[in-house]
Parts: sequence; structure tokens; C-alpha cells
Amino acid sequence: MTEKREEGLSPHAVKSLFSRGRERPEPLDPIRTAFQRDRDRIIHCNSFRRLKHKTQVFIAPLGDHYVTRLTHTLEVSQIARTIARALNLNEDLTEAIALGHDLGHTPFGHIGEDVLDELYEKGFRHNEQSLRIVEYLEKDGLGLNLTWEVRDGIVNHSKSSTGTILGDDWGEIGTIEGEVVRIADTVAYINHDIGDAVRAGIIIEGNLPLEVVSVLGLTHSLRINTMVTDIIESSWDVRSSDIIKEQPAIRMSPAVTAAAKTLNSFLNEKVYNLRATQEETTKAREVIRFLYRYFTEHEDKLPVEYRRHADTVARGVVDYIAGMTDQYALRRAEELKNK
Repeated sequence: MTEKREEGLSPHAVKSLFSRGRERPEPLDPIRTAFQRDRDRIIHCNSFRRLKHKTQVFIAPLGDHYVTRLTHTLEVSQIARTIARALNLNEDLTEAIALGHDLGHTPFGHIGEDVLDELYEKGFRHNEQSLRIVEYLEKDGLGLNLTWEVRDGIVNHSKSSTGTILGDDWGEIGTIEGEVVRIADTVAYINHDIGDAVRAGIIIEGNLPLEVVSVLGLTHSLRINTMVTDIIESSWDVRSSDIIKEQPAIRMSPAVTAAAKTLNSFLNEKVYNLRATQEETTKAREVIRFLYRYFTEHEDKLPVEYRRHADTVARGVVDYIAGMTDQYALRRAEELKNK
């Protein structure tokens, strides 16, 4: 019955009945579609639970209301589902991609990602690690055996290292639902990072660039509502049911795109660059470097599951560190230094 209802979705939507499937075929579930099962598998996995103790921007903040990687994930899911529903896309697929997109994030946010990328000879990107988690690391090396569409959306949700926010150089995603998650990710983080920066006393919300406020609004809710509404209106052709156009795109209007880019530049200058020079950030870098050096030099101390599922010691070390929460990484480093 659920699959039958999907027949009324946009012709651009992915119908679960026509999924490209899983790497290991499985019997169908009597109640849930393939994408609903993927969503549930992600929510119940260990990597998802650890997101609640991983930094978004602010490392070990004192307040209770700072964004964590888990609350960011939930915000992305909510925004993406709203857009998908309005555009008559597959909301279950959208939700599954959104919930899994940041499973591979390191402790200490992008600071941890940058350090691992510097240390590991093959490089490190959190979206690729997210895919590795769902394909290999979860369930003791079996992975979650997700559908192709969810895995594609997870690994391609992040812009390339040379890509620009909301730019034409974002790279390809295999589904429109994946495009929805990618743009929802941007909407979420450039808005909640403002809130965290205000809580930390780094900026005052009233000091946002005038060209941003005049287009998006002054408050958190106004900005998100403006951007989400604009995405829905600017991506109107996705809703068409009478004709399948060549390749619709999920996008913002030029005015809102310009405002979002200005806001992102403002955050880079006033928040992200400042955080990179602060004491806790320096400590976070030192912790990641120490852990990487220690476990590459003491392979026998690396948990056996990370040795068993990696082709090299360095790969196992990266998997272990990337899966750590902020507090676990700090505690583990302290324990090893005191031995």
C-alpha cells in the first residue's frame, strides 16, 4: 500500500519499488519500504548515537543549547523533509540520506577532519567516511547494507574541497532527494552557527550584514523560513506531473543565493577563522595528532575490530579516531599520556 501511494509522487522522485537495490539482496519487509528500512537502520546504529557527543563548531561548550552533530542532523532532516514534501519527492529517501549524511564526522568538528586529512596519506573527508561506516564498519564489518540511493546521497552530500557554497561546481548526486539534503545541510548550518556564535558572545545577531538581513530576515526562524520557501518556489519544475523535464535542479533564487553566500563569508571571517586560533581548538588538534601517532606506533593497542576491518594500520587508526566522540578522544589521550 505504501509503495502504491508513491505512484502519486513527482515523476522526478525515486520510487522505492524501483530502487537500484542493495549490495546484498534481502527479502522485502511486509510493512516498510526499502528507504524506510534504511532510515531505521541508521537511527539504530552506534555511529548515529555517538553524534550527540560530537562537536558542530564549538568544542566542549559550557552551555546546554549549543548545536551538536546530532541536533544538526535532525535539523537537516526536518528542513529536507519539508522541502521534499512540498516538491512531492520521496520523503522517506530524503530523511534516510539526511540522517546518515554526517555519520563519518570526526570529534571536534571540521578541526578533527582537517587534522586527519593532513595526517592520513590517502586524505580524509567526512562524507567518504560516512559511506565507509554504512558499508563496512557498522555491525562488526557487515555494514548496514543500505540501498544505492541512500549511499549515493550520503557520499555526495558535501561539496568538493574546491567547490563553493551553492555553486555550480557542487558535483553530481544520483537523485533529486540527495540534492534536497545537500541544500538543506547548508540552510541548517549557516543559520544554527549564527545562534551558537551569539551564545558564545562572538557576534551580535543585530550586527549581521545588512544585505543579508534585508533579504533573509533578522531572526533565526525568519531566515530559515525565507530560504526554505525560496527553495520550494525556485525548484518549481520538480513538482510538474504532466511532463518530465530533462533535469530539474534544487536551487535558490539568485537574490537568496547571494545572501546565503554573504552570510557564509561573514561566518568564515567572524566565527570559523576566530575559532581556529583559540586555545581549545589548538588542544583538539594536539589530541588528534597524539592519538594518530600513538596508535600507528602501537598497533597492538588499537581495538581489534579496527585492525580486522582495515587493510593498513593507518586506515584502522583513522577509522578508530573518526568514530570517537569529543570527550572520549580527550579522555583516551589523557589515559595514554599518563601510562
